[in-house]
Parts: sequence; structure tokens; C-alpha cells
Amino acid sequence: MAEKKDRRLDRVGADNESFLVGLYNNLRLIFHLVKDPRISFLTKILPIGALIYLIMPTDVLPINPIDDGLILWLGGYLFIELCPEDIVEEHRAALQRSSGKDSSEQERSTDVVDGSYREVDEGEDQ
Repeated sequence: MAEKKDRRLDRVGADNESFLVGLYNNLRLIFHLVKDPRISFLTKILPIGALIYLIMPTDVLPINPIDDGLILWLGGYLFIELCPEDIVEEHRAALQRSSGKDSSEQERSTDVVDGSYREVDEGEDQ
């Protein structure tokens, strides 16, 4: 039973790590897409406007941290969705190459530590 709980906790930690890695990768992608001259200026207003909203918030909802995060996420998500798909894929591939791993290698990489253990009785000399 304890073994199942430990696996679940490991999976939760891995999900959090992949969430943060995905967030970091999307932020890098947005930054590169904003710099790309092939992307329309009107489309670039979305992430820039979201950042301006973060700096000078106007209270849309009374729950400040939640609406700030929602506006940032929505601005980034819509920006990536509205950019031409071929340009987005081109930048994603370039970012993966620059990180030194392709997508298949990232999927296969795992953190495994081999080890051994032995049980020691309290009264036994070591």
C-alpha cells in the first residue's frame, strides 16, 4: 500500500516538473514569436497587452492573483493559437534543437536511480 502511495507522489512531482518545463518552453516560444517579423503586429498586441495588464492591473475581477494569472495565460494561449501554425512549428523545432534534445529523446528521458539496501537489526554491530 505504501509503495502505491510513493509512486503516486512521484508522478505528482513529475507532473509539476513537466508543467513548469512546458510553461518555460511556451514563454520562450512567445518571446521568439514576438520577435518574428512575419507575425502580424495586431497579433503581437495580445501578449504585450497581457504584460501591460500585469504591470498596471485594472481590477476586472475582485480576486486579483487569479484574474492576473488568467489574463496572462489567455493572452499567451490566444497569441500562440492565432500565429500561423507553420511559423509556430518552425520556432518550436528551433527551440528544441537549441536545448540539445529532440522530442523523442525528451519523452524517453527518465530519472532512475539504481541502488540496493539491506536491513539492519538494532542490536547488530555494523
